[in-house]
Amino acid sequence: MEHKGTITLETGRLILRRFTVGDAEAAFKNWTSSDTVTKYLRWQAHKDIIITRDYINFNLDNYDKTDYYNWAIELKEIEAPIGTIGAVDIKEEIGAVEIGYCIGEKWWHCGYMSEALAAVIKFFFEEVGVNRVYSEHDVNNPNSGKVMLKCGMKYEGTLRQADRNNTGLCDTSVYGLIREDYNARS
Repeated sequence: MEHKGTITLETGRLILRRFTVGDAEAAFKNWTSSDTVTKYLRWQAHKDIIITRDYINFNLDNYDKTDYYNWAIELKEIEAPIGTIGAVDIKEEIGAVEIGYCIGEKWWHCGYMSEALAAVIKFFFEEVGVNRVYSEHDVNNPNSGKVMLKCGMKYEGTLRQADRNNTGLCDTSVYGLIREDYNARS
């Protein structure tokens, strides 16, 4: 893999970019404070904007690393971030990247997350040179799996009680895409 770090990616409706200090208010309002958004995630909704600021500062502190990938998903129409997407795990030995994401509920079912995920998948295969991208979701959150399928990932199986999120211990469905299949689609 040839790491590039969190560089700006653009789609028709979105700009995937690094977080800035000025993003805290929009992030808190649009998704980090929502119990609905974080229901199936591993982190709890932020009860105070200070937690969101700390999250953004964590990103800012890590952006100088070439193997750190975490984008704010900015909706061009409102010029503000509405969610986040990034690499939650990198396995150098097999050239694999696990992608995690979330978006404010106001923007669910609009195709924004599929658009963002497709851009990140393309980036990882074509720019970084990964062999595999994968993601997982709580089985009780099937819409996340629909996003993965829409982006060409294949369902690989369900792991029983393999994770913990804000609902407790959960079964997770795993989806992946390997280079050979990505190239065949492109």
